[in-house]
Amino acid sequence: METTHDLIVIGGGSAGLTASGIAAGVGAKTALVEAERLGGDCTWTGCVPSKTLLHAAHVAHQSATASRAGLTDTPVDVDFAGLMRHVRALREHVYDEADAPRVVEATGVEVVPGRARFLDPHTVEITRESGETERISGRKILIATGGRPRVPDIPGLDGLPFVTSETLFEITEQPRHLVVLGAGPIGIEMAQAFRRLGSDVTVIDRGDRILSKDDPDLARMLQSVLEAEGVRFCFGADVERAERDGAGAALMLGTGERIAADLLLVATGRMPNTETLELDAAGVAHTQTGITVDKAGRTSVRHIYAAGDVTGQFALTHMSEHTAKVAVTNAVLHVPASIDVQHVPWATYTSPELAHVGAGPDDLDRAGTAYTTFRFPYSKLDRAITEGETTGEIRIHATRWGRILGADVLGARAGDLVGEIAVAMRAGVSMNALSSTIHPYPTYSLGVRRAADQWIVGLRTERVVRAARWIFGYRGPVIPHVPGEVV
Repeated sequence: METTHDLIVIGGGSAGLTASGIAAGVGAKTALVEAERLGGDCTWTGCVPSKTLLHAAHVAHQSATASRAGLTDTPVDVDFAGLMRHVRALREHVYDEADAPRVVEATGVEVVPGRARFLDPHTVEITRESGETERISGRKILIATGGRPRVPDIPGLDGLPFVTSETLFEITEQPRHLVVLGAGPIGIEMAQAFRRLGSDVTVIDRGDRILSKDDPDLARMLQSVLEAEGVRFCFGADVERAERDGAGAALMLGTGERIAADLLLVATGRMPNTETLELDAAGVAHTQTGITVDKAGRTSVRHIYAAGDVTGQFALTHMSEHTAKVAVTNAVLHVPASIDVQHVPWATYTSPELAHVGAGPDDLDRAGTAYTTFRFPYSKLDRAITEGETTGEIRIHATRWGRILGADVLGARAGDLVGEIAVAMRAGVSMNALSSTIHPYPTYSLGVRRAADQWIVGLRTERVVRAARWIFGYRGPVIPHVPGEVV
């Protein structure tokens, strides 16, 4: 059949913007269909507003604890409504500079406003806000409609005042008591932000700790920091029902405890946006968790691809961009590319940050992989000492021969440090090479080198030292390295 476009991209978030830009850049006639605003979750309800709020909370906390730097503690007065205006203004700035239709169209992409649904494997119908419809067809189609917050089925929750990540940044009044349902990254970041801004905060989760996908020891260290700042946690808590409490809401826990909130933030995971796509009309296989794709980003229909949160594989902006690059490289450039699942980094942007890349100890133990974890604490890192950021540790998991398998980092700039380790892993850089790389002093990144140094130190067994003394005639004492001791 004759098609109107070489590629149709459905969804204008991180994945859709990435894919459409690449396709148009190589000369493909590309349509980008978006039902709401370009930019997606990252710009409007995720990364940009949440990190802006976190930064403001960090500034307030630094002022209130300035004596740690030899200054005078000066608690700040929080103009919450003004702060939220600032958050929304920065959101608009990012949109206007990078995501607005005029910016995207300047790259050769045709932006089509409206909601798309499949009529057949090559044709989509677009319904505009006015109700008017039009049909376009594509040789290739990429679905990137993202996801949305998953709201649990709690009796009584419907009709009660609560927010999710989609509506949190629209509030104008600071809650006296914020209750966060869910101890994942979104819930934990916002718990610390609101506590530092002056709200009482309680986090409820049915699990037994925060950040269940991260290293349990480091997560517990972070939890201790949050508790010291005044965040309260209720673990192993099933919410039996919700009810109205004045202008707010209250949750009844299975333990019998009743917790009232001025504002309830529901942060219990995400679900894919697939309901209005009519995927069955195109023959695209999907489940409740998302659209099924292979390692090339291809769906069950050969010319239809999917990327980002709609696949249910990752809920990370950088992975949305990565999977979009892989999908469009296969679809438009016809160059084989595969989704990299071995070197996926992530970070939770609390203070201190908690970040991860590659395989963790649990993964390695389950696989029966022999490894050693090489550690370096922030308490021995000079830059961290000078800035009073000594809570945390760098942990690199590597083989006996120095191949890096993964890493976990708790501390200031942890997300940045994990980025360096991710590059090293993907490039096949060994612990020896990482240790030999000159890092500027004093920096946080020097901690990565110091962690790699521990692998070198581990080679200094008593047998090696005695052999060196015998070969070279050295006369110094034999002081072998004690396993686990940081040098």
